[in-house]
Amino acid sequence: MFDSNTVMTIYLLVGGLGLATGFLSGLLGIGGGIIMAPLLLYLPPLLGFEPLSMRTVAGLTIVQGLVASISGAVTHHRFHFVSFRLSLVMGGAIFVAALAGGAGANYVADETLLFIFAGLALGASIMMLHPEAEEQERPDLETLSFSHFRAIIVALSVGVLGGLVGQGGSFILVPLMIYFVRIPTRIAIGSNLVIVLLSASAGFIGKAVTGQVEWLLTIPIILTVIPAARLGSYVSNRTPVLTLRRILALLIAIAAGKMWWSLLLET
Repeated sequence: MFDSNTVMTIYLLVGGLGLATGFLSGLLGIGGGIIMAPLLLYLPPLLGFEPLSMRTVAGLTIVQGLVASISGAVTHHRFHFVSFRLSLVMGGAIFVAALAGGAGANYVADETLLFIFAGLALGASIMMLHPEAEEQERPDLETLSFSHFRAIIVALSVGVLGGLVGQGGSFILVPLMIYFVRIPTRIAIGSNLVIVLLSASAGFIGKAVTGQVEWLLTIPIILTVIPAARLGSYVSNRTPVLTLRRILALLIAIAAGKMWWSLLLET
């Protein structure tokens, strides 16, 4: 595919992105694909190399999400910030909804779907900047209660939209869990990693069995993402909740801006 010098450069590039996205995954409970995918698409040509195919990028991104969510979820679980009950309820719903959304993508206009998704992302970013009056820095997982109805509604909505437009949507789940399902920020972050794990596992299996994963390029991802996500989780545990929300708001705003830019280019 590439000569030896290019392979080494691509390995270093993928490894560097693995460090950055793995850290953010552990820190904020997101998959990291909103950052890794566009950078994998645009950086190689900027460096003078042959661009990676969308198929290769999608395969590497799903591996990054899978590995980061495992490493991050394990660490957040040690801090008692992972609700497996919440994760299973929402993870199961979003899995089914994403399948339905993916199947129905051909029947709805792409621009309309992307407009809805971009609007949802922008709203989520704004929500994250609004402080919760009763936000707890160290929430008690044992006393956590939530509305299953609200949790399923959020998961179904994000899952269907994500499946329709081909976006994971995990970066939107955290603010919706906080503001609509009423989950404390730290538990939303930790639990979302398990939800990402469930959705990424399904995507990984599908891509692996159909030969869509460049296995050699997954090596630098695995080597860098695991320790980076673990470090991000430890930093998250020591970072004030308001700071975490502001960082997440910024990343969601970037993702929303990217989608709005795509809409403007298409019109």
